[in-house]
Amino acid sequence: MPQPSIPLSDAPVYLVQLTDSHLFADPQGTLLGMNTRDSLQRVIERVRDEQPRIDLVLATGDLTQDGSLESYTCFREMTENLGAPARWLAGNHDEPLPMEQAAQGTDLLKPVVDMGNWRILMLNSAVPGSVPGLLGDDQLSLLERALREAPERHCLICFHHQPVSINCAWMAPIGLRNADVLFALLKGYPQVRALLWGHIHQEWDQIREGVRLLASPSTCIQFEPGSEDFKVGEQAPGYRWLRLLPDGSIDTGVSRVTDFEFTVDYEGDGY
Repeated sequence: MPQPSIPLSDAPVYLVQLTDSHLFADPQGTLLGMNTRDSLQRVIERVRDEQPRIDLVLATGDLTQDGSLESYTCFREMTENLGAPARWLAGNHDEPLPMEQAAQGTDLLKPVVDMGNWRILMLNSAVPGSVPGLLGDDQLSLLERALREAPERHCLICFHHQPVSINCAWMAPIGLRNADVLFALLKGYPQVRALLWGHIHQEWDQIREGVRLLASPSTCIQFEPGSEDFKVGEQAPGYRWLRLLPDGSIDTGVSRVTDFEFTVDYEGDGY
């Protein structure tokens, strides 16, 4: 936990979420035919054009596809061009050791951030060798402790795997396996305002029992919403911006790159 706690403030908190970038050590590496380094660069350029102020960048998993130190170093260097502090969490494609090596000497992997009237939590739902996710006992303990120790702060909770059905049948088995435990825990903490995740490569925005549920486009390929079987969508890469307001409300939206052409290659390197 951060010590000492940063004082409360009337200022909004400006966030940018980048998720599921799937970078490779090879600059020419492609995912289903898309060069993921090029697409991330296009998204970063759009963020720089649209967001004059960024208090924190949230990278919500699958930063890389091959789990190499080179790919994490590349992600770090590319996102540092936004000129804002950042926090990372792991997805099912991430490798803990190279990720930690790339973050050495920084606060990138610190899980709790206090800003304005808000506490932002970065939880690890990745399970080594598994595509589905799970919040282990250590992560649930971290979550409960962070909520218990800061009841006066509104809270945004981030992780990688979706905790609810998103109406994509093929993704249902690869979401958060113990979402029921998560939601049961949250019932005791009314300061929780929103959950934010990646993994689904598409936009999602709903409310469940007063808690905002948000997911965002990938910075590379998109998954077709409402698809029964795996299908890559035609939507362009993008990011989510968030304004965490002092009263606990959230302004947020998704922005995608323009003039982006891509032909999916189902015969190429797959997801």
